Amino acid sequence: MRKAIPLLPLVALLSGCLDIPQAEAPRRQPVRQSTTAFSPRPQLRQCLAQLGAQQANFMPLADQYFGSGCSNIGTVRLSSLQSDVTTLGLSNLGPVTCTMANGFAAWARFGVDRAAEQIMGSRLARIETFGSYNCRNVAGTNKRSGHATANAIDIAAFVLEDGRRISVLDDWSGGTAAERRFLRVVHASACKRFGTTLGPDYNEAHRNHFHLEADGKDFCG
Repeated sequence: MRKAIPLLPLVALLSGCLDIPQAEAPRRQPVRQSTTAFSPRPQLRQCLAQLGAQQANFMPLADQYFGSGCSNIGTVRLSSLQSDVTTLGLSNLGPVTCTMANGFAAWARFGVDRAAEQIMGSRLARIETFGSYNCRNVAGTNKRSGHATANAIDIAAFVLEDGRRISVLDDWSGGTAAERRFLRVVHASACKRFGTTLGPDYNEAHRNHFHLEADGKDFCG
């Protein structure tokens, strides 16, 4: 009579020799975190807070250096501004320094909108511009323009709530008495708020716009 061989020791022996595949644990996907974060300097944070207090609609932008004296440092993208009673539209405006944006917001509200109501009998609806940032020199010189650092805005025209459009090119000299007065009042107001303000009386290059720049100077032309 044959003796029964215990099965458990045999199974244990075989399991040590055989390569039995094991179920793989699910692989964990690496967590990717952005290495860039917007963390403005204290001075810029204060400027952004002031711009927000003026109820401007804007987005802070990351600093960019383009070389050759051109850069966007401490800039924002303005979508709209606020008057005493409504939102003011903007057109064709690129990156602009926060400092310039703050002066621009105050000028639009107190210098332009109120002048429009008092002189033209209609509130301001939109400001049309020729832009802000542009990596170029001052015309006829080798000096970089304020546009090369997004610290200047060129103003082309103003659109009122009643639909009238008052342009620097057409109405500085050729507009009605009220339109001419309005443009001169807002130009004078800009001279009080910005370091450099240039208009049609300065030279031919500015016959179609106001150049507003927050450069800390005191020049009105």
